[in-house]
Amino acid sequence: MNFIKVFFVLLFIITNAYAQNISVIEVSGNKRISKESIIVLGKINQNENFDEYKINNILKNLYNSNFFKDINISIENEILKIDLIENPIVENIIFTGIKNKTVIETLEENISLKNRMSFTDEILTNDINLINNILKSGGYYFAKIKPSIVKNDQLNSIKLQIDIDLGEKAKVKKITFIGDKKIKDRKLLEVIATEEHKFWKFISNKVYLNQSIIDLDVRLLENYYRNSGYYKVNVKNTFAELDKNGFFKLTFNIDAGKRYFFNNFKLNLPDDYDSKDFENLERLFIKLEDEIYSINDLDSILKEIEKIASTKLYDFIDAEVVENIVNENRIDFTFNIRTSQKKYVEKINILGNFQTIEEVVRNKLLVDEGDPLNALLYNKSIDNIRSLRIFKNVNAKIKDGTDENLKIIDIIVEEQPTGEISLAAGVGTAGTTLGGGVVEKNFLGKGINLKTNLELSDDSVKGEFVYARPNFAYTDNTLFTSLEATSTDQLTDFGYKVSKNAFSIGTEFEQYENLFFNPSIEILFEDLETNASASKQLRKQEGSYSDLNFNYGLNYDLRNSKFEPTSGNKTSFFQELPIISDNNEISNSLVFSQYKALNQSSSMVGKGSLFIKSVNSLDGSDVRISKRAFVPYSRLRGFQKGKIGPIDNNNYIGGNYVSSLNLSTNIPGIFNTIENLDFGYFIDIANVWGVDYDDTIDDSSKLRSSTGIGLDILTPIGPLSFSFSKPITKKSTDKTETFRFNLGTTF
Repeated sequence: MNFIKVFFVLLFIITNAYAQNISVIEVSGNKRISKESIIVLGKINQNENFDEYKINNILKNLYNSNFFKDINISIENEILKIDLIENPIVENIIFTGIKNKTVIETLEENISLKNRMSFTDEILTNDINLINNILKSGGYYFAKIKPSIVKNDQLNSIKLQIDIDLGEKAKVKKITFIGDKKIKDRKLLEVIATEEHKFWKFISNKVYLNQSIIDLDVRLLENYYRNSGYYKVNVKNTFAELDKNGFFKLTFNIDAGKRYFFNNFKLNLPDDYDSKDFENLERLFIKLEDEIYSINDLDSILKEIEKIASTKLYDFIDAEVVENIVNENRIDFTFNIRTSQKKYVEKINILGNFQTIEEVVRNKLLVDEGDPLNALLYNKSIDNIRSLRIFKNVNAKIKDGTDENLKIIDIIVEEQPTGEISLAAGVGTAGTTLGGGVVEKNFLGKGINLKTNLELSDDSVKGEFVYARPNFAYTDNTLFTSLEATSTDQLTDFGYKVSKNAFSIGTEFEQYENLFFNPSIEILFEDLETNASASKQLRKQEGSYSDLNFNYGLNYDLRNSKFEPTSGNKTSFFQELPIISDNNEISNSLVFSQYKALNQSSSMVGKGSLFIKSVNSLDGSDVRISKRAFVPYSRLRGFQKGKIGPIDNNNYIGGNYVSSLNLSTNIPGIFNTIENLDFGYFIDIANVWGVDYDDTIDDSSKLRSSTGIGLDILTPIGPLSFSFSKPITKKSTDKTETFRFNLGTTF
């Protein structure tokens, strides 16, 4: 013990023996930076003893400021001498080789070097690496970056020029999925955003290797798997391999794991909560027991809790979800509802929205300044902003406000391009189509959706422009207007041609939970032209027409997922009512679709769909040829398009009434080793009848039915659909087809 004491005493004496006092600080070599600033930067206190440790700290502090290239410090006769060489200052930074101003602005914002800032080779190297990574995120993996420096020794400044040769964008030639993925490649390729490059895809920007899009792909895959019951799915990694031709092969390594099912649900409430307020939630628990695990179903539970919190005034509510795996592949869920700390929102800051106006983001918030800070509504607000799909990233954080009960919310968004140009083509037994369009999801940064579309087929041309503004006049309603022009030329075959121009304005909103209402006013102008080969009744209809209609639709969607649902149903009703019309036609349409998992272990899902349509005139006049009802081509396989029902002058004229029932299921057990092929079975039943303008025409009221198999194949050109059908019941005048196919692609 005495030895240790002696050691520390000697160490103290030796240390103090080398410590020196200073009375003066001398600085030399500085031109731009004052002596006082150097003392502050070095954290120099003249009243302290200066030893080797203290001097090293001063050196470290001064070098960390990046203002100095070289520093020497010495002590002579109680004088602290600091001799230094300043780093040159950046006079100007110029980017060359890039024409896109947005890219240049992004680079300028992100690099560390700025005008009037000290320059170092280390910072430049880091900035070059950063520029390279930013360009790679945009698909420029082959970019060449060359910096050049012009130095002014007299002013100790530099001009920096960064020359960038972007080169060709890196294209994804092949996408593969490996590992225990359980699901075929064809399905997974539909899930992800990245597409394989083909020589005709000269417009699509989804064929380029882009890290941010790949990150999105991983999230989409994980969500898809979890919605299919794969609770523990893990996209282990993604990697891209460059081939000898300069293309990339993108690979996703997926471990799907087991398929899980909901087991038991339990709800724990605080003592002061009324259990009757949560009866709907308990009923939802019972409905989901033994169903396939799905994050969409979990989200429906949280939505119900949010609804209860809003309607029953549980302002400070939070939910803890406890998951427990039992019996290998079943999950018990316990929802612990608790009262959160009573905090209020003092302020909400929206950051990073350089293009998008703040109103667009705030319109999606369920909590506002002055409201109680409800954790569920806060999280839902952030999800709502992400659902806009106009931001690359959305992050949020809560920090302390001016009072212990007040909180400030910072929402940080990262902008991204929101426009898209597309071209599409299709060929099949029903004819060929060619189309294209432009979509902008954030016009003028106001969240406005613009859509233009042009479609050409063998006998028609259709153009459309749609303007949609969400939350119009702060009503939570979407206002839309549309212009549409259509021309259908049947002069050669049946002696008539129909040209239509329409303008509509309307709105859409959620009337009740999952029930959407979209009323609109439509102005329609139509010209019907005929020739000598047209029927007598058609020639009577020749002329120009104008209509003012009130249209509305109701959509009630209870599916568990909008993409490939496995349970639930959707009901849609549409009605067209004449206000001022030459013929006063009223049209009614109803579509009901039901989905059900038939085999939970093999992803076998059945679908039943009912379609009913009627078109009649309120004043007894004849329904125009352009408004008559036909069986949709997709709802009656085994028959040629439009070649069933009443016939006038060898022309299938449709009817006043249409109905169809479609039953189908996928059969995943067949061809399960072929990645790009899916197999299905179907039964179609349909009828079209009613001829109001001529009682002598047979209205052909007879059920048509067919059965067959369908094949969906992902080819190198695009998705190819086959159906092999056999009519069961038909009329002698109907024209049948055993084989049907459709091949489509995008550019």
